[in-house]
Amino acid sequence: MNSNITLRRLPKSQKCLIVAFLFVLSIGFFTGLGFVSNTTDASIKGIKTQYIGNEGEDDDLYEMKFKKSSREMLTIIRTHTLSLALIFGCVGFLMSLTETPQWLKTLLIIEPFVSIVFTFGGLFILWIGVTWFSYVVAISGFLMTASYVLAVTLIFRDLYLKSSLID
Repeated sequence: MNSNITLRRLPKSQKCLIVAFLFVLSIGFFTGLGFVSNTTDASIKGIKTQYIGNEGEDDDLYEMKFKKSSREMLTIIRTHTLSLALIFGCVGFLMSLTETPQWLKTLLIIEPFVSIVFTFGGLFILWIGVTWFSYVVAISGFLMTASYVLAVTLIFRDLYLKSSLID
């Protein structure tokens, strides 16, 4: 189905709603990234330590961390998977209304969902002891963030440009 509805053609009031929504959503998204950076030191070792603890390491630890319980892991995985699916569902829908090339539009709609599965599935696999999965978590988390930034940038671009389609 080919639709003539694009972000560029929306009335100003709807564009303002989308801008306000994305602005507040981005504050929450990047606050979450700040939290991740704070708790993991944005490092592979920090990711491992955050979920499987640092018990048994040297005595000069800055902060003692313990392995997350199964209840904590289920809560983290469930809440983040559900909330990020909703975030990327909204961003993906808005992305679908842009005048971006179809290949890039499809990539930016699908990739975050793949990254959600790899990031939070990877955290579970890391938690059960496959420590090299911290690399998968880091890479998929980076790709998820890059997809978010690029999609929101393209959405803003379309909101501020006039329609290139002939009426």
